[in-house]
Amino acid sequence: MMTDKNIARETAKKRVKELKGYYSHITIFVIVNGILYLLKTGVLTSLLPEAFPKESYYYDWINANVIIWALILVVHTLILFRDKFTFVKKWEQRQIQKYMDEDNGETYK
Repeated sequence: MMTDKNIARETAKKRVKELKGYYSHITIFVIVNGILYLLKTGVLTSLLPEAFPKESYYYDWINANVIIWALILVVHTLILFRDKFTFVKKWEQRQIQKYMDEDNGETYK
């Protein structure tokens, strides 16, 4: 039997795990895209193997990568902090009430 204390602990552990995943996502985003931008700007060109393309136009896709990944990170942020956005809950409550009112109105006609 799960007590309220155990439920609260499990909820807290789940939240910490979600936050760790989120912070890892941000860290990987910064490191990977930082390296990619250093490649694009030519800073890391001297470290590349001889056969590796060194012209900057080979790295034009990096901008799109950053934009798409940043959008994914925004979605991750919105999902993680969904409880902080009270306007969504209020909207949901209004919609539920609206449909309940409509259903009650139709059943009594």
